[in-house]
Amino acid sequence: MRTATPPARRSRTVGLLAVAVAGGVLLAGCQADEAPVSEEPVAGGTLRYASGDAEPSCLDPHVGGNYPQALLASQFLESLVSRDESGEIIPWLAESWEASADGLSWEFTLRDDVEFTDGTPFDAEAVKVNMEHLQDPATQSSTGYLALGKVDRVEVVAPDVARFVLTAPDSALLESLSQPWLAIESPAGLARGMEENCQAPIGTGAFVVDGWVKQERVSLVRNDDYVSPPADAEHEGPAYLEAIDWRFVPDAASRYAALQGGQVDVIDNPQPDTIAAADESGAFAWLDAPRPGASNRIELNSGQAPFDDERVREAFLAAVEVDDGIDALYFGTAGRSYSALSSVEALAYSEPELFATDLDRADALLDEAGWTERDDDGTRMKDGTRLVLRFPVSTNQSVPAEQSLFEQVQATAKEAGFDVQISLLDLSSWYGALFAHEYEIVSAPYTKVGPDVLRILYHSDSITPAPSGYFANLAQVNDPEIDALLAEAASTSDPAERAAQYEEAQRLILGGHYLLPLYDQQNSFLLSPKVHGARALPTVSTPSFSDAWLAE
Repeated sequence: MRTATPPARRSRTVGLLAVAVAGGVLLAGCQADEAPVSEEPVAGGTLRYASGDAEPSCLDPHVGGNYPQALLASQFLESLVSRDESGEIIPWLAESWEASADGLSWEFTLRDDVEFTDGTPFDAEAVKVNMEHLQDPATQSSTGYLALGKVDRVEVVAPDVARFVLTAPDSALLESLSQPWLAIESPAGLARGMEENCQAPIGTGAFVVDGWVKQERVSLVRNDDYVSPPADAEHEGPAYLEAIDWRFVPDAASRYAALQGGQVDVIDNPQPDTIAAADESGAFAWLDAPRPGASNRIELNSGQAPFDDERVREAFLAAVEVDDGIDALYFGTAGRSYSALSSVEALAYSEPELFATDLDRADALLDEAGWTERDDDGTRMKDGTRLVLRFPVSTNQSVPAEQSLFEQVQATAKEAGFDVQISLLDLSSWYGALFAHEYEIVSAPYTKVGPDVLRILYHSDSITPAPSGYFANLAQVNDPEIDALLAEAASTSDPAERAAQYEEAQRLILGGHYLLPLYDQQNSFLLSPKVHGARALPTVSTPSFSDAWLAE
């Protein structure tokens, strides 16, 4: 299958608070029926961005592969393909692509007018080197490594043609290649070694890493030779902005105060009450861009007691109540999810009735499972063992509202006799707890374009750690029927068959009581009125500033 001719690039001016967003646009300060004021873009200036996400330990998204890396990498690295707001895969560094009849190879025709910012040519050899870098265990890739699970090798057919040879058909290959964790870097840059490349990866993007002051900021400067925006970009050529000052400001109140005081132009991860207040006042634009892939959810570790007993898993889900907490803590900025997949995903399947709070049913199930005794604190016991659930929470990945929601989970589960023990940990300690299986429940965001994220999260192969040490199947689901459905869905090219297989897989995952869906993974940004033309890329909802400009 070959792509259609790349669409002509649109040229439009962006109004004072107009922000293009994947999956919808929410504007502050203008009514839906009012046309935004037309203004011509202004070149120059430095955009000041304050991030509340954890500072990456490495700026190369090939290494590990977490969301803070993607936020930054989207400014200076580019992918072979992108995705538009309708979910269609569109050209980026690759102009077109074609799959073989058996689905075991894909040929990508590449742009021939692109160079990395170190002068190295972008070509098929560069694509080959990048895929090998991601698959090399020494790179310690997790997200990219798992996404390339079916890629056997990349062959250089011609300087502008790269052939991906697969071990089995992969219906998610294009979705995977659109992600920043598989972005293309300079082979010469990679050859410097991990330590140097982590400091300043070299790409083809609109900006270049100019410096990194740890625990403070990353400085990005304009790539004056930029020629390769994705097919849905607003303009060709270099960015309007001269630079981006990317600051790390962990405290949400401090970020918002800096935005209010004019010290920064954009903030991410604002508190829900802040978003609601800013949206109501019209002072700032709210860019609302929920992430694709999985919903935000709590996983139940079915690989060890007590959740190796499905009755106990079902009892936990019947005991907890989260709706009131979501309503009270998120101020209308997040809606309850009943799916393993984000609402951004067209194939998301929901079963709300599975998550109805029913304390009587929870009590009956625990009695049936043998947890009939209670200690002085009301915690259920069985054969002298208390019903304890260890719940490690990463302070780098959860906002205070989410931590308060977890406390509500803790309180409501206690009524049924569960002792939920929340531990607030830094990111390194949190990963350590997961690697050691020192958890019974855990909330672990995972972003991947498309429903194939279900294979990453719930196929038994993902119980085995990636080279980075991370294993994505935190619920420890090991069900041959689920495995078969996810493998079939990942191999079929027929859209109807694929949809049916993913729906049945979701029925089994939800019906097995392996997870508690909460809401979409939140990606929210607040923008100063002086910021025009910023958007969230419709791939993994990271901000893009290649079309952005600052009003004088």
